[in-house]
Amino acid sequence: MVQHIKKAAVLGSGVMGSGIAAHLANIGVPTILLDIVPRELADDEKAKGLTLEDKSVRNRLSSQAIKKLLKQKPAPLMSKDNIVLIEAGNMEDDMERLSECDWIIEVVVENLEIKKQVFERIEQVRKPGSIVSSNTSGISIEAMAEGRSDDFKKHFLGTHFFNPPRYLKLLEVIPTKDTSPEVLSFIKQYGEEKLGKGVVEAKDTPNFIANRIGTYGLHITVNEMLKGGYSAGEVDSVTGPLIGRPKSATFRTLDVVGLDTFVHVAKNVYDNVEGKDKGVFVTPAFMKKMVEKGWLGSKTGQGFFLKKGKEILQLNPETFEYEPRTKLKAPSIEMSKQIKKLPEKLKALVYADDRAGALLWNIISPALLYSAELLGEIADDIVAIDKAMKWGFGWEIGPFEMWDAIGLEKSVNKMKSEGQEIPAWIEEMLSNGITSFYKKENGGVAYLDKDEYKLLKENEKIVHLKSLKEKNGVIKKNSGASLIDIGNDVALLEFHSPNNAIGLDIIQMVNYSLEEVDRNYKGLVIGNQGKNFCVGANLAMMLMEAQDDNFFEIEMVIRHFQQAMMNVKYSAKPVVAAPFAMTLGGGTEISLPTSQIQASSETYMGLVEVGVGLIPGGGGNKELYINHLKTMPKGVDFDLQAVANKVFETIAMAKVSTSGPDARNYNFLTKQDGISFNGDHLIHDAKQAVISLYDKGYQAPKREMVPVVGETGYATLLLGAQNMHLSGYISDHDLTIAKKLSHVIAGGKVPFGTKVDEQYLLDLEREAFVSLIGEPKTQQRMQHMLVKGKPLRN
Repeated sequence: MVQHIKKAAVLGSGVMGSGIAAHLANIGVPTILLDIVPRELADDEKAKGLTLEDKSVRNRLSSQAIKKLLKQKPAPLMSKDNIVLIEAGNMEDDMERLSECDWIIEVVVENLEIKKQVFERIEQVRKPGSIVSSNTSGISIEAMAEGRSDDFKKHFLGTHFFNPPRYLKLLEVIPTKDTSPEVLSFIKQYGEEKLGKGVVEAKDTPNFIANRIGTYGLHITVNEMLKGGYSAGEVDSVTGPLIGRPKSATFRTLDVVGLDTFVHVAKNVYDNVEGKDKGVFVTPAFMKKMVEKGWLGSKTGQGFFLKKGKEILQLNPETFEYEPRTKLKAPSIEMSKQIKKLPEKLKALVYADDRAGALLWNIISPALLYSAELLGEIADDIVAIDKAMKWGFGWEIGPFEMWDAIGLEKSVNKMKSEGQEIPAWIEEMLSNGITSFYKKENGGVAYLDKDEYKLLKENEKIVHLKSLKEKNGVIKKNSGASLIDIGNDVALLEFHSPNNAIGLDIIQMVNYSLEEVDRNYKGLVIGNQGKNFCVGANLAMMLMEAQDDNFFEIEMVIRHFQQAMMNVKYSAKPVVAAPFAMTLGGGTEISLPTSQIQASSETYMGLVEVGVGLIPGGGGNKELYINHLKTMPKGVDFDLQAVANKVFETIAMAKVSTSGPDARNYNFLTKQDGISFNGDHLIHDAKQAVISLYDKGYQAPKREMVPVVGETGYATLLLGAQNMHLSGYISDHDLTIAKKLSHVIAGGKVPFGTKVDEQYLLDLEREAFVSLIGEPKTQQRMQHMLVKGKPLRN
């Protein structure tokens, strides 16, 4: 039995196969990517005089797939350097190499007979005990294993990744009756701990859990659109964030997935299921016509929507003409916008007596009933179904959580009044006086399993800050942040201002937290579980003060922010930042001075202030410069100007990391900083980092002088910016910002190599920030960002 995965192989180099190979490379696993041998030469191969026997020709499909990984968007690789871990090969010359692998993943064409042939060949070369899995989205796992040996069957299962594998959290694991419990347990743990997935065990049924319910829901929605005379735009305007679903809603999702793919998935269910719901999976005639026309969505340039210039048009399924996109207008929609909590919002919408209420009730209620009917067939418990829909389709709450939100009794009464058939177990549940699927119990959450509640057991690495606050209370809070006891003598500072933007309230809480931790705790984690870690300073407040000429106030806030960051850096107890998602501007500035950073693998860090006509003001320039200096070899002369140039370039071009690993390339993260591949484990991992630092006898860093490039270095930095200005690449105001940034990075008017104190650099930074915020063109940029959400080039 495999103890860990040292090497893997992926068979099939299409978008899915190469995406899985890329994600294995992201976590550091060397992977062989194999595909079939081409039967004909490509034109460029003929021009080079190559033959079908040449290795480059025989490996063409997998080699091309690997090259495409560097150009694909969103990027499958967390760092382009990871590509060296993927090796190209083919399924004739390189099958023997599967004997080197601990995990072999099949991702070939969705055809049972072809898959069985591939597994027969794998069996001849695999080493005993190696795990073999299929990434099928719907073919029976049991059927694939027929005719294989006992050892093969014991180590075989389905592992259904969702596309794109790097970004979508769901991994459905499908054992057969012969899969060893140890193998199942290992893959579930490996998927969660190493691959960073939300793992759900599914049964071997058509399309498993998420695609089965998701496809049903999409078909119901299409049918309701036709029946109720709604447009695609109207449906999308109410089936997205309004009800806790992704922005792509319904028809935009179909365009992204590809109509051909959706039709194939639906046909697979139709061909393999029986019962009253079978007819739902019949593809409507207009969608078949779209496929015939090649209107498949994003990959063909048009589908349910077509972009013409800046305008987005919607398809009229009756006329097959594109018309201006429309949004559904109804009183319930306007009313729901005033409601903050999703359960209350859903309740207000689905029972509303208007077009929006009718549409949402008619698409949500059948999906809830269908999920209930499938319990036991596709999954053993309601938790698996809810998690699969949340992780696979990006729903904020799953079907059974949604049912609780709108009220089980009330909804069932309405369903009955409409003549809908209620599953027997729901009827029995209600007759026993049980009216919800989930309830809070003993400080945790319990879910209904058959006729009793069971406490939901989760990996101990999953931390829910909301539950911790309910259980332990809050040490101290204000409008911007809360200090929470997260156990084991570790405290956590949680931001909860709008967008987690930094203002005086957060700065005050940083200082209070450090004092409290110094007295009573081993250390502090700075983290939260919002949408983003922190998108920077409170831009609206800064602009308002600047327009009122309150520069003294702005200078004071920046001074306080800088001082708070110095307090973090020189805290007597360890402070660990736990950034994730957008960690921009002030979010990066808060992370850089901490004792250690424990970042999520999906962390987008950057000092982006130039985008709004400013430079970092909270110590970001200084800390990034010091981080670069730390990478230089000790006791050896190095090019100080090259360091200054690199820092200047990163900040002036507002470079943002595309992942946690990529943040190392910009020195936002150093070697000592950690990365969590499962975002749900981030707070736990940061807490462990605090404990580890404390147990090793943590001591605050010694304050050291910083060498700078001074006046000559300033001239060098500015020269590049002036050349770009003369070439027309940057505006007059961009040059003004570049001058200020050059002055700060260079360390002002001192000789080259002068060592200066950190406070001196902070003073330069603060002066530059305050002078720039007084510039009318900077204020225009700030205003534009607040109104339009994108930078202005003026």
